Amino acid sequence: MEQQQKFYPVGIQTFSEIIGKNYLYIDKTEYVYRMTHSASKYMFLSRPRRFGKSLLASTLHCYFEGRKELFKGLAIEKLEAEWNMHPVLHFDMSTAKHMDKERLDSELERKLLEYEEIYGRGKGDVEVNQRLQGVIQRAFQQTGKQVVVLIDEYDAPLLDVMHEDKNLPILRNVMRNFYSPLKACDPYLRYVFLTGITKFSQLSIFSELNNIKNISMDEPYAAICGITEEEIKEQMSYDLGLLAEKMQITRDEVLAKLKENYDGYHFTWPSPDIYNPFSLFNAFNDGKFNSYWFGSGTPTYLIEMLNKFGVLPSEIGGIEAVAAEFDAPTERMTNITPLLYQSGYITIKGYDSVFDIYTLDIPNKEVRIGLMRNLIPSYITNDTLTTTTMVVDLARALSRGDMDAALRLLQKFLSTIPYCDNTDYEGHYQQVFFIIFNLLGYYVDVEVRTPRGRVDMVMRSWTTLYVVELKLDKSADAAMQQIDLKNYPERFALCGLSVVKVGINFDTKRHTLADWKIEPVK
Repeated sequence: MEQQQKFYPVGIQTFSEIIGKNYLYIDKTEYVYRMTHSASKYMFLSRPRRFGKSLLASTLHCYFEGRKELFKGLAIEKLEAEWNMHPVLHFDMSTAKHMDKERLDSELERKLLEYEEIYGRGKGDVEVNQRLQGVIQRAFQQTGKQVVVLIDEYDAPLLDVMHEDKNLPILRNVMRNFYSPLKACDPYLRYVFLTGITKFSQLSIFSELNNIKNISMDEPYAAICGITEEEIKEQMSYDLGLLAEKMQITRDEVLAKLKENYDGYHFTWPSPDIYNPFSLFNAFNDGKFNSYWFGSGTPTYLIEMLNKFGVLPSEIGGIEAVAAEFDAPTERMTNITPLLYQSGYITIKGYDSVFDIYTLDIPNKEVRIGLMRNLIPSYITNDTLTTTTMVVDLARALSRGDMDAALRLLQKFLSTIPYCDNTDYEGHYQQVFFIIFNLLGYYVDVEVRTPRGRVDMVMRSWTTLYVVELKLDKSADAAMQQIDLKNYPERFALCGLSVVKVGINFDTKRHTLADWKIEPVK
């Protein structure tokens, strides 16, 4: 029988709609059964935005309502025998973003009113915590069934004020007050599940609710959100064929491009490679490999926090840390690593079991280029369109192996953009180069160790490895002499690529390249 193509659920997070309207659903119901039949009835899952957390909450909602017909043919159909119905209180906190205290209080009251219209409101229920407790108790009393509480994106009201010392404590207290009845209502509760991006400490947000099981880094739940390569091959095989035909490339080439752009996430170790589902479905839907995750909106809090902690573009990836340092409460963080990890801008890339230390880096091409584009205004210019056009011209020059033409383009570009503050030091231009050549999709690293010192920058194209030394108000000759004196290229002799030395001198008065020298290593 000919297989029928399903629609891709781009932006759709309601389980019943996906199942009822012939959308593609990657079966995660085995995890639903595992979660709901475990020793803990309080669970928390942290995953980056647009990774399927809301769909998971919606799936749990339908499961606890006993809607067995929706799960026909899915893994849980064979696992679950009872299908008990429970009253479900489902709170989506994504509607409570960008609010002050008064508006947040009003939004929480509105959410409670929806369930008070079903279960009633007690005369003494005034504050939102009293009203939540009252709704839970009455739902239990009226149905005779324990209540399920689902709180999706619990941290949404706090993300945009995370960098604000004044507003964060105020809104955090509002949310702490709202969640406070969950511990007292334990006898009336069957299951409590919270999702979020960041991990706030139990003390500051959940008051006395100290029995939440955080499954975010538990190996059995490594692939609970996102899509694995195995799931693509098994559940999207037909779709792979369609995409390959549309793009006029082979299935293997399609998989390689999908992997390069959207794969590479790991939320524990060991873990299968996890693809970003939002970007993956968009790519299948459009037949293009665009930057969908970043296109859906880079949170302003990220850029604010990068500035607050003074993190350079070249310092975002390549980090080693123990779990307690990156899977940590964000309001107590002393560096930006927990926020970068929990938001999905860096992910686990390796683990040293001897020293219990993880390697963290940027997941894939989409995230790397998206990050660099969002950093352009801070380091180069607010005119991102002009920068993007310049990068395309650079790419054309370097695809011909013409570094001289590329540097002439860069010289002209830097001389025409407005002067930025704090550019009179070598490190600024190093970061400018780092951003621009990352936008080209090249491998770039700074301060690379060699036997005789550190190279300012190493860049690698498909055919050539460039060893780059930067100078400020000196000369390109001085930069090249340092490369030769310390024999930097020796470190890369066995890389299998042509090695080219590049010495560059910047003029701080003109704020652009003054001169440069380019010499192939023979």
